[in-house]
Amino acid sequence: MFGSSTQTIPNVPEVPRHVAIIMDGNGRWAKKRFLPRVAGHRKGLEAVRDTVSACSELGVGYLTLFAFSTENWRRPQEEVSFLMDLFLRALENEVDRLARNNIRLKVIGARERFAPELAERIAAAEARTAGNGGLTLTIAADYGGRWDILQAANAALAAGATTLDEATLAAHLSMAYAPEPDLFIRTGGETRISNFLMWQLAYTELYFTDLLWPDFGRAALDAAFASYRRRERRFGRTSEQLPEGLRRP
Repeated sequence: MFGSSTQTIPNVPEVPRHVAIIMDGNGRWAKKRFLPRVAGHRKGLEAVRDTVSACSELGVGYLTLFAFSTENWRRPQEEVSFLMDLFLRALENEVDRLARNNIRLKVIGARERFAPELAERIAAAEARTAGNGGLTLTIAADYGGRWDILQAANAALAAGATTLDEATLAAHLSMAYAPEPDLFIRTGGETRISNFLMWQLAYTELYFTDLLWPDFGRAALDAAFASYRRRERRFGRTSEQLPEGLRRP
């Protein structure tokens, strides 16, 4: 189990060990081109492939993508149905690529509202890639940060906990297998975290860009990483307390 940034001071790698992304702007990308929203989601899948490949090449250990929130069920039924079908097709078409590139796939979220075929495909894809030792790609689908904290608390109580502390709760969070994100990226111009990894983002560096997700490529990822490297990560300390190599002008 990985440590908590509020309990211990983590290492500060030059390349973020864990990157979390809200992939926002698919619908607006399509609208600007007088296309249906679903066309933006198809194009967004290409950006996912490119980002996964780039993060793997750069040595990122964990990449977490917010694909579908618990609140996204409120969208028009036609769009929700398309997104569920796109998720299913992506699992069918991309798992071989992930396996070839030593990438492990994890999916976090409630899953109860998924169709049985989709739930089975998710489980099969996770099992197929479970032994891979490269990048861990996590897809957050039917996921919400508040849901995650509540389910972790309930799981801890069900396991016999009589009181909760950070370590007890964190052990039951959906991403107990990963360190807290070093870098959070949100595309599309919005500047909020939208119920994503609320516990885990406590000391994550936040990066917002106006680029719509389908336009987010390697140059944009490099710009986000460059911004991250310029940050002074103090975790409650003063600049003077930091080792010289971690201080920023």
